[in-house]
Amino acid sequence: MQTLTSSVPIPLSASAAAISGGISANALRLCPEASCPFGAATRGGVPIPTSAGAPAFAGRVFNVTAYWVVELFDLLVLHGALDQLGIRPRETRSLWGILLAPFLHGGLPHLIANTAPLLILGWLVLVRRRGDFALVTIISALIGGLGVWLFAPSYSLHIGASGVAFGYLGYLIARAWFERSLTSLGLAMLAGVLYGGALAGLLPGQRGISWEGHVFGFLSGGATGALSARTPRVLRYPRRGIASPTAVP
Repeated sequence: MQTLTSSVPIPLSASAAAISGGISANALRLCPEASCPFGAATRGGVPIPTSAGAPAFAGRVFNVTAYWVVELFDLLVLHGALDQLGIRPRETRSLWGILLAPFLHGGLPHLIANTAPLLILGWLVLVRRRGDFALVTIISALIGGLGVWLFAPSYSLHIGASGVAFGYLGYLIARAWFERSLTSLGLAMLAGVLYGGALAGLLPGQRGISWEGHVFGFLSGGATGALSARTPRVLRYPRRGIASPTAVP
């Protein structure tokens, strides 16, 4: 998230996003198996991982497209007025901003910086488990946004979806740490190679970047990954025409 500071509430204007390792959040200071992308395929009773598939990724693209539609409408029609609806810490009238902030960006450079990480990291989460993708998206946006509302400096306004992108990254890392399967470790390594440098965005003191949004998104996603790794799930796979439940970690 991008930040500006002031001792009084700041009227917002369109601003370019600060880019942190390819992930940027803008804060202006003032399946049928939904839970199992592995499907029902087994080998000797052991689930065989498969891709989340084109339909799931298409849904991810649709989600990111919504960010673009909102931002273009805001820029071309409302001239940035929607940015006022972001998160204003500890202002009760701004609680709605927790829901709206991920869809608001401080201009096209900010949105462009967020688009690739949202697609790529989101797809890696989808590959792991579809249900977890929905869960980590919601928790990173809501719990991460609530953390910003509670702890970010006063007279600030936070907008942008990079908290969600950091949530995906936190999920993949935590999932690998607690589960320690080849699949989770491989996905975490790939995420680290692609976006490990973005972890610098968790550090404070970067002008124009809301590190608070990054931190709380990352922690929310990490907590989701840890809980998911420790929660057994039930797979149903065909055996002689009969679906048999099998608990797996």
